Amino acid sequence: MQEQLLYTLKTSFNTSGEEARKILSTAWLFKMACHRVLNKSKQVGDVLVPSKVAWIKMFKSYAYDVIPNKRYSYGVVYLVYGIWESARSLGIDYNDVELSDWLLFQHYEREVNGNVIRVYDDGSALVTTYDYGGSKDRILVKAKPNRGQAELLRRVIEMREKYMPKLIIRDYGVRNGKLYVRGEIHASISYNFYLRYARKYNEPKGDLIGGVDVNTDRINLAIVDRDGKLRDVKTFWFSEVTARGYPRGRAWSIIGMKVHELLKYAYHHGVSTLALENPEVIGRLRLAWVKNGKRLHRNYNWKVTIFRNRIIEMITMKAPIYGLRVNYVNPKGTTHSREHDDIMTRYGLDRHATSAYLIALKSI
Repeated sequence: MQEQLLYTLKTSFNTSGEEARKILSTAWLFKMACHRVLNKSKQVGDVLVPSKVAWIKMFKSYAYDVIPNKRYSYGVVYLVYGIWESARSLGIDYNDVELSDWLLFQHYEREVNGNVIRVYDDGSALVTTYDYGGSKDRILVKAKPNRGQAELLRRVIEMREKYMPKLIIRDYGVRNGKLYVRGEIHASISYNFYLRYARKYNEPKGDLIGGVDVNTDRINLAIVDRDGKLRDVKTFWFSEVTARGYPRGRAWSIIGMKVHELLKYAYHHGVSTLALENPEVIGRLRLAWVKNGKRLHRNYNWKVTIFRNRIIEMITMKAPIYGLRVNYVNPKGTTHSREHDDIMTRYGLDRHATSAYLIALKSI
């Protein structure tokens, strides 16, 4: 059965002292449990069957021995299951997979009034924590919603919409002799619920096609009519986010704003369908929890592919807000080809705008 598409609301927090210690220990226990389940699942090998239920039965006790909470231990197994599932889809040897340096803990499914991480309408959350000895506590983590999400979060809580909670640690250390933790609390909700309250337009203004070429520093849009005639080109830049050391959260905030600029521009210029490259990596976001930086896929640099596909997914998720449809095309021939070079010369376009134009033509 296909999983329901989810949209994630985020709140940001900064905490210190005893509260920070409890959050950090819980995240480390969750990570240790993930390592244990990952190693045990590698030992089982080909006996594994593609079923979450089977994984729970097989590995829940290994996780529970490390972090003694049913919801957290199931969350461990589901996370590792997602990695295994994605590795199979990509043709990667599961035995070569290693976890990266993330720190988080999560529930395993959506529910009303999250049990282990209960999010409130102001963005704060009541969080179940464990120390390294297994002692349990409940702490209130003060947080605030990310920009533009406060009203939607309020609706989620008021209407008792189910959500799956997750706490992610982005940074931690010692400042003025006190431990501090900075991170985010995520609440993943039904995508349909998100669309119901976020939609700006129900129908497009025209019937044009917008080809979209996504790169690490820009998004190129080429608009064509149904006969393939080029009507307009536009570039949406975010080159500042590529600077070394640029804050990741700020980078994705800027990219998100550029995606909305793209969609708004396309809507007001008569586009009804956006053509995007078909993401080459299945389960791309799940494998963000895996060590990267090497060529895990035969034809693409892993880190660049993850980055581009995440932007493609963002455009796909937000296009219906503007009444736009999305159509995936095969990217073959849209960059290095004789046709590509001929169009660059004929129309005086740069190579990325030309790729966007060819993607639009493929959609036709």
